[in-house]
Amino acid sequence: MRRILFLCGWLSLAATSVEGVAVPLPGPEGGSAEAPTLQARAPAASRSLDRAVFMFLRKRGIPHAGTCPDHVFLRRAYLDLGGRLPTLEECKRFLEDEKPGKRAALIDELLARREFADLWAMRWCDVLRVKSEFPINLWPNAVQAYYQWVWTSLRENKPYDRFVRELLTSDGSNFRVPPVNFYRALQSRDPRSIAKAVALTFMGARAEKWPKGRLDAMAMFFSRIAYKRTAEWKEEIVYFDATRPPPGEGKDEVEPIFPDGRKARIEPGRDPRAVFADWLIRKDNPWFAKALVNRVWAWLFGRGVVHEADDLRPDNPPSNPALLDALAKTFTDSGYDLHALLRAILNSRVYQQDSIPPSQEAADESLFACYPIHRLDAEILIDALCDLTGTRERYSSVIPEPFTWIPPSLGAIRIPDGSISSPTLEVFGRPPRDTGVMSERSSKVTADQRLQLLNASRTILKIERGTLLRPILRNLRRNPRRAITELYLRILSRYPDQEELRLLDGIDMKNWRARRDALVDLAWALINSAEFQFQH
Repeated sequence: MRRILFLCGWLSLAATSVEGVAVPLPGPEGGSAEAPTLQARAPAASRSLDRAVFMFLRKRGIPHAGTCPDHVFLRRAYLDLGGRLPTLEECKRFLEDEKPGKRAALIDELLARREFADLWAMRWCDVLRVKSEFPINLWPNAVQAYYQWVWTSLRENKPYDRFVRELLTSDGSNFRVPPVNFYRALQSRDPRSIAKAVALTFMGARAEKWPKGRLDAMAMFFSRIAYKRTAEWKEEIVYFDATRPPPGEGKDEVEPIFPDGRKARIEPGRDPRAVFADWLIRKDNPWFAKALVNRVWAWLFGRGVVHEADDLRPDNPPSNPALLDALAKTFTDSGYDLHALLRAILNSRVYQQDSIPPSQEAADESLFACYPIHRLDAEILIDALCDLTGTRERYSSVIPEPFTWIPPSLGAIRIPDGSISSPTLEVFGRPPRDTGVMSERSSKVTADQRLQLLNASRTILKIERGTLLRPILRNLRRNPRRAITELYLRILSRYPDQEELRLLDGIDMKNWRARRDALVDLAWALINSAEFQFQH
């Protein structure tokens, strides 16, 4: 009850509601600081995105939000590019840095870290259905190989067209040629099912909604894929079977036709998958670049320019066509460079906007007149709590296959296998990786989630027994305000304001138990705030 009362009192002082996550930026001494203006010389690609959004808003008479404060950008960039909160030292270094180009420099730094590959491999493994057990059945050895290939591709910033081409055209053992697992990570291996997976993953299209003839014509490109088992446990060879009749030449087969309606010309002996890949990765392809940039935009903003992010079709148009075109042009002009795309987006004024809508019209999330507030992914939220408190979760598979136990030190973001989970991950909406549809990941806020953090004794134990409070407690008696400042920097990545600095006034600092309980209560309240649990 004491903690509930403390939380209620703290809510009236701090920014804990979704609508109140943005507060004036307090400086190191607790004074308010103005939000910085973006440097005038933003990259040309970033300016093109800004023009697309702000001209769209201007024509409709809708105002847009101002630039977010440094502490908001710091936290936002760390979570989006690395899936973790900045450390105390990283917060201080950035917030006290007065160089005008520090935001762009931070973006470059985060893109170069291994945490970027950790987070974005997790995102791609959702899309590619990287899962060892039912209903995908890749099996543990293949999952490890597939995940490592995805991770390395992102770490090396492999051009996206090459990444996709390898997934579509590779042959060989699923243990030794990891990209072939794309054709194994399916609930069904018939050509129509493969075509649906290709359309969803690389065209952002739900092919089951297409006319039957159109889907059947695309499926012909995948009609000569064969699978062969080996003597090794769970190993399988995926290959182009040249002994099968060419597409369209069988008795009941239709002619292979690209989804844009053009007929395909396939030379004798050539793998039809390669012909399809050549068509797919062309710069003038109406789906390829737009599907990827829309997916990336959704990962960063909580929703795509087209919503749902993997449902591109004529009767589901983008909320801002010029923005989607500008994103696709940025991506193709860069040579399908994912880092260049992310650099353009994160350096834009659109991304660096405040999350407080300046008007009722601007509150429409599809317009991007302010930064859309959205809940942190399950893995990011749980890892953040564990990193803060110096504690760990336990993850395992309910199906007793070997190699399915994960060391607690690994962290949820770096779990390669969708079969390995925990009750906490499932409560917070981690996807099962059964279909590759982005909506498998739930972003809804539920009562179970609130109870998990608000009332669960495990959360309190993490705070009380973890490492979060140990260095802060040492400062609490001598300098309470310094201790509160450190707690805010660690949990919310910002300095507290003057009212928040006085939160522990009246606590008997000579009583160790009272000091400790007050600090535990404050940490618990901060972790239960929307400012901690949401990206804003």
